[in-house]
Amino acid sequence: MASKAAASIEALYEKIVNAAYCTALTGAGISTLSGIPDFRGKNGLYNNTDEGIDAQKLFDIEYFEKDPAYYYQAAASFIYNLDDKQPSVVHLALAELQRRNFLKAIITQNIDLLHTKAASHNVIEIHGSPAVHYCLRCAGIKMLFEEAARIVNAGDLPRCPSCNRALKPAITFFGEALPFSAMQQATDAAARSDLMLVLGTSLTVYPAAGIPEHTIRCGGEIVIVNNMPTPLDNAACMRFSDLQEVFEALMALVKGNKA
Repeated sequence: MASKAAASIEALYEKIVNAAYCTALTGAGISTLSGIPDFRGKNGLYNNTDEGIDAQKLFDIEYFEKDPAYYYQAAASFIYNLDDKQPSVVHLALAELQRRNFLKAIITQNIDLLHTKAASHNVIEIHGSPAVHYCLRCAGIKMLFEEAARIVNAGDLPRCPSCNRALKPAITFFGEALPFSAMQQATDAAARSDLMLVLGTSLTVYPAAGIPEHTIRCGGEIVIVNNMPTPLDNAACMRFSDLQEVFEALMALVKGNKA
């Protein structure tokens, strides 16, 4: 690593450990290091037609109600077959920063459960989560991720025991409102933050893209680490492109701190 880059990352580390209330907003870019495709990157689901997945159909609530099998077949490899997907250095470093009380909360747009797998806590999932599946028709019918994944990986659909309808993951699909409680927690955490790390997100999809703006309006600073430009680059106090480089260096600095 060039000495200038190292010095910049050391300055970032100092900002994190000296912040009164540091949070992170994470997007799909942090999970590409774990082998999970993002959505709008160069090889993301919206731009890569080689996989034969129509991303517009994949998370569309009307299409799900018409043909739930499409979602489960298309999402099997990157949502339900996570045994071979491990948290990236970004997930692990954020979890370690939390363990040492330098990072207070993680706000994530991701639905891959890798923050939980990395042993993070206080993870605010603003796009929902596949941790629970439920019936759109029958109240009170729920299935946990582990059972749903077992069924999906066996080539079947998780179904309601009452009406036999395919269960839906508690992920927010297009056509559905984001979970109110999670969005309220996210905006409250952002407003309270004197430092927010914005990681692996293009900041193009609202309302999630507006979360760092709450930090800025309330007098806090944002740091952006993303391999593509974002609309808030000019508002960031620090800007990096290489997530892996930055977080490998941050992890080394964290581990070097015996606190």
